[in-house]
Amino acid sequence: MTAVLTETVPTARSPLTGEPLAAAEADRLAGLLKALADPARLRLLSLIQAAPRCEACVCDLIGPLGLSQPTVSHHLRVLTEAGLLEREKRGVWAYYRIVSPNLSTVASLIAPPRRRRSPRPRTAS
Repeated sequence: MTAVLTETVPTARSPLTGEPLAAAEADRLAGLLKALADPARLRLLSLIQAAPRCEACVCDLIGPLGLSQPTVSHHLRVLTEAGLLEREKRGVWAYYRIVSPNLSTVASLIAPPRRRRSPRPRTAS
């Protein structure tokens, strides 16, 4: 008999809620967390989120970060490849915006656990 492996659909289940993560989902979430594990990248996300229309050009992010353009571009590329940002080219400039569902997935992973309901004891009527 041959075993057939099926890929599970990723869900935002948190190990904190007592629900196990599939291996593929754990790999995906680890990639998101690795991309976030840098102070400059966290600042980039906050700057983009705070920008008008929740998008920002690379040229607008260099000054507030105090980093060189190549360094800022590198961090933006890491966040984009992780699926946390979208990039749109407009002429010679690139504009970035946050991919909300992927950031929400990370937020749900680290959110406090929900309490499980215990079954109510039945009372005699």
